Amino acid sequence: MLTISPAPHAHVDTTTRRLMLDVIIAMLPALAVSIFFFGIGALAVTALSVFFCVSLEWLIQKFILKKPSSIGDLSAIVTGMLLAFNLPSNISPALILLGAVVAIGIAKMSFGGLGNNVFNPALVARVLLLISFPVQMSSWPLPIEARMHYMDAVTGATPLSLLKSGNVAGLDYAQLFFGNMGGSLGEISAFALLLGFVWLLIRKVITWHIPVTILATVLIFAGIMHACHPETYANPLFHVLSGGIVLGAVFMATDYVTSPMHPRGMVIYGIGIGMITMIIRFFGGYPEGVSFAILVMNALTPLINMYVKPRLYGAK
Repeated sequence: MLTISPAPHAHVDTTTRRLMLDVIIAMLPALAVSIFFFGIGALAVTALSVFFCVSLEWLIQKFILKKPSSIGDLSAIVTGMLLAFNLPSNISPALILLGAVVAIGIAKMSFGGLGNNVFNPALVARVLLLISFPVQMSSWPLPIEARMHYMDAVTGATPLSLLKSGNVAGLDYAQLFFGNMGGSLGEISAFALLLGFVWLLIRKVITWHIPVTILATVLIFAGIMHACHPETYANPLFHVLSGGIVLGAVFMATDYVTSPMHPRGMVIYGIGIGMITMIIRFFGGYPEGVSFAILVMNALTPLINMYVKPRLYGAK
């Protein structure tokens, strides 16, 4: 008897749980850095986000879908951590809960659960919260200061916000690289995120195509703009080290379900994300555009998969 089932099909001795566990391990350096700089606030936001996401998935499957629980595959934990990584460390529990409802209830389970969602759940929640609650989602506690004052920490602008206002003089690139700057929990340290990237490559959870293509596109686009108008546009390294570009490139754009399957498709997808991100940064109303860029390219993934396919076995 042949078992007929939809793609993807397993070709290696691995499981969804093992893959998700590797992603969780890869995110631990960024979580550790956020706790170091933002203190108990980072830990509280992450714990609440994971708790809400796991609980909601269990409740929806048990009482609404009437299906066996799938929380054992750890995907809800990954969604909870990614949602937390896109939030400031002083955000209220009510907004964390709302984000979890959007991520799990709307962006994931309403499509049928893991493997069926069209958009990255954590990014859908982040964008909805950003549009609906712009003040709360853009009040960034200053590092170190937040360790001593959780909910009432002094807030400041992110490097990208400073760039938008034309005030980037004196920024220390070492601080940008290691994480001593304002921003959401998971985006502040490019160094920690790159450690996670190396782990995912070693474990063969992802390939290099999407992250490297996104970062290369950002470098090239920003380099051209900087070369044309250096007094107006920051240098390419600034754009890579600031904002959520590394977080998005490594952990969210590489989502199996919402990204292309073929390496050529991944390259097209990565170029699209990099270009849309930089267009929003340079010419849009928001200082950051990576979340919107990934969601746009998520929507285009079915088309990319349709037109960029591996050659059929035996075909010329």
